[in-house]
Amino acid sequence: MAPSILTVSELNRLARSAIEQRLPLLWVSGEVSNLTRAPSGHVYFSLKDSAAQVRCVMFRGRAQLLPWRVENGQQVEAQALATLYEARGDFQLNVESLRRAGLGKLYEAFVQLRERLAAQGLFDAAAKRAVPRFPRRIGVVTSPTAAALRDVLAALSRRARHVPVIIYPTLVQGDGAAAQIAAAIATAGARAECDVLLVARGGGSLEDLWAFNDEAVARAIRACPLPVIAGIGHETDVSIADMAADLRAATPTAAAEFASAGWHAAAEEIAGLALALKQAMRQHMERRMQAIDLLAHGLVHPAEQLAHARQRLSHLATRIAANVSRGLHRRAADLAATRLRFVRLRPTTEAARSRLLRAGLGLRQATARLLAQRRAQLETLAAALTALSPAATLGRGYSIVRDAHGAIVRDGGTLNAGDALSLRFAKGGGEAVVITAVPD
Repeated sequence: MAPSILTVSELNRLARSAIEQRLPLLWVSGEVSNLTRAPSGHVYFSLKDSAAQVRCVMFRGRAQLLPWRVENGQQVEAQALATLYEARGDFQLNVESLRRAGLGKLYEAFVQLRERLAAQGLFDAAAKRAVPRFPRRIGVVTSPTAAALRDVLAALSRRARHVPVIIYPTLVQGDGAAAQIAAAIATAGARAECDVLLVARGGGSLEDLWAFNDEAVARAIRACPLPVIAGIGHETDVSIADMAADLRAATPTAAAEFASAGWHAAAEEIAGLALALKQAMRQHMERRMQAIDLLAHGLVHPAEQLAHARQRLSHLATRIAANVSRGLHRRAADLAATRLRFVRLRPTTEAARSRLLRAGLGLRQATARLLAQRRAQLETLAAALTALSPAATLGRGYSIVRDAHGAIVRDGGTLNAGDALSLRFAKGGGEAVVITAVPD
């Protein structure tokens, strides 16, 4: 059998599907190079190391979330989806988020503390407590003026308006913030007035989030008798407090959604479907926007396009007029030839009509004769049937005699004196008693 032959589009589509299925969302580190910013807001660049490089695109919606400006020469870590840009067959990374690689002493201190606390079992999964499905009160440890608190309250109001919220105020940044956060967590645990505790803070740099990378905060979370959900920073920000918490949420809003998930399980399922549709639409739009960026480089001046369009329109009009004229002449000739053939082949119907009239007259006459014959036969049979009927026999003076049981008496020898009989005549009847039985 001949092998199946693919078009280039089909091949690229299969390759893109295979790459996206085999390579899930991953982190890639490298140096930024060949960076360009499109008028659409998308950022195009390459990530390279000493041996290779890969093309990357960060679409406008993601690029706007970066709190710093990406430049050539920066060492970064990119969270990205490996894919294939079908229009050009280019392998590329669709970057979801970026962070600077190697933030010096702070990052080293973060790594050392993370490894030490992990070795002590502070982050063990077995020690994590389950978040109650239906909390009756929710506590929030954060700054009263923080945008994160507004996000948490808005999410809880939208998803579980009936659940009371208790706020444990604290600093979330700067000197003394770590001690205040640990104290607020301890206070919430001591009061035991909530079923779950949220530790929340908005996004920022590693320096901004450093209060949540403090050992005292991590130990306060583990010592708290309440289940703790940490919603600190953006999705890519991971702090020591996140690791120590019973549940880590990507953002403060997500932490509120986790805490209220049980009250709106059905709504959460619908929201998940809507989110999947939104992500699919976003990816579709991002691919289309990338195609637009590619096509923008080959745009032709509108005046030149109009001139080409006018010329092509004039040429098409001439061709259409010629085709219409030829078509009309050809149709007229065909119609004349058809009319002539029709006239020649048109059948005459007079002879057939005469034959049909004669046949109809003959059929009516034959039907009338047959009906007369059948009527005469019916009358003869009716007369014979009438002559043989019991009623006719009775009419000639005979009668029907029945005994006391209703049986017809056919033999006088079966009768005894005194037997009651019933008589049936042509008209009416009567009762009789046997005086003397006379056998045949």
